[in-house]
Amino acid sequence: MGQEIADSHFTRADFDAFAERLRAETELLVQWFRDDGFSRLDRVVGFELEAWLTDESGNAAPVNDRLLERMNDPLVVPELARFNVEINGDPQPLAGRPFSAMQADMARTWGRCQKVGSELGVQLMMIGILPTVREDQLTQACMSDMKRYEALNEQVLRQRGGEPLHLDIRGQDHLTSDHHDVMLESATTSFQIHYKVAPERAVRVYNLAQILSGPMVAVSANSPFLFGADLWDETRIPLFEQSVELGGFEDAAHGPVRRVSFGSGYARESLGECFVENLRHFPVLLPTRLDAPPEALACVRLHNGTIWRWNRPLIGFDSDGRPHLRIEHRVVPGGPTIIDAVANAALFCGLVEFFSGTEVAPELQLPFPVARDNFYACARAGLDAQVAWLDGRRGAVLDLLLDRLLPAAHRGLEALDITEDERTTWLAVIEGRLCNRCNGAAWQRAWVARHGPDMQGLTLAYRERQDSGLPVHQWDF
Repeated sequence: MGQEIADSHFTRADFDAFAERLRAETELLVQWFRDDGFSRLDRVVGFELEAWLTDESGNAAPVNDRLLERMNDPLVVPELARFNVEINGDPQPLAGRPFSAMQADMARTWGRCQKVGSELGVQLMMIGILPTVREDQLTQACMSDMKRYEALNEQVLRQRGGEPLHLDIRGQDHLTSDHHDVMLESATTSFQIHYKVAPERAVRVYNLAQILSGPMVAVSANSPFLFGADLWDETRIPLFEQSVELGGFEDAAHGPVRRVSFGSGYARESLGECFVENLRHFPVLLPTRLDAPPEALACVRLHNGTIWRWNRPLIGFDSDGRPHLRIEHRVVPGGPTIIDAVANAALFCGLVEFFSGTEVAPELQLPFPVARDNFYACARAGLDAQVAWLDGRRGAVLDLLLDRLLPAAHRGLEALDITEDERTTWLAVIEGRLCNRCNGAAWQRAWVARHGPDMQGLTLAYRERQDSGLPVHQWDF
């Protein structure tokens, strides 16, 4: 969740004080990694679902303050734009029927949001990029009323010396634009999978999340259109990267690393390496004064929240106050339905469990630059992408998913003692999507091929089918 701050304007003294506190907290965190100071809780899954608010015509409706006030639910919170909200759920241990529990949890909150939304004349949608969103809606006038977002916008522009953010995405069409605030980011909504992991498995799981990012974004892509232009299958990826474009650092082995990126490489000894990298290479954006003991890692966590790796390590705390580790897998877009989202989580968890148990670590078989190239190839071309895999062979990601990864996910879920009917139910959704070659991006493009580039018509047709509850591979055109 976006952590609110007390102030939105800062002095040089604020930056200096925050930097000193950040350095001390990072040193403490590194010591925890050395001393095995983390919770042993393992194999727990959670989620964050970002959603759009739309009016009767399918346009973005900037009324999240009214919806959130009526909801009065700590698990439904604002996002950057007033036409977005974020829905959170209870973490589920990975045994038995966790994905059915996740579906029920998500459906309850989604249903309440829709009920409250209907009283306000709006309807929620889960989709990577809303086809009807216009660039003139992505302005500070539609920014949520939070000091965090006001400060983030001010500091990003300050570090850019007032230069506008330049959007340049070449796909089926070519879109260029200059934008004068960070609100482009609000057009990129996702379904973020949180995986709690014990410290002895954290490096392997973090690296696996990176390796699996290509196939995961291919199977789930749901963002082909932006401002009427047909771009990547998952246009959300380049859009987010360019919406907060700040100088990062030049990694000697892997090239430039920016504020939003695939990262600088695999973890080696511990996830502490990511937080040391945060300290050394990424200037502070939000130097707010936080009244918390060093052991709360308030500065470390706030700073980490302004560095958007597609797979981001997180530090949280269990109910007994013991710190824990989570991997936030950020590559999956929102939607198309709750069923599709939960199936994506089941696929990811099954693959993590299977490959984390292999004798040879996958990161020793697939160089990091190849995993990164796979990711961008799959974001660009979806299920039509060509990728390399652990054995060095190159081929279609669709074949990789059908022939190797789907069976591996079944075996991984079985190893977790996920019930047979649970495994079959959720992975059948993925299998149907693959056999029909129909993820959200493919459906949207097929609808446009049949009906023309009518973004409003596309949005309303998508919303109608989403409300049916059927997974996307069963939608008609």
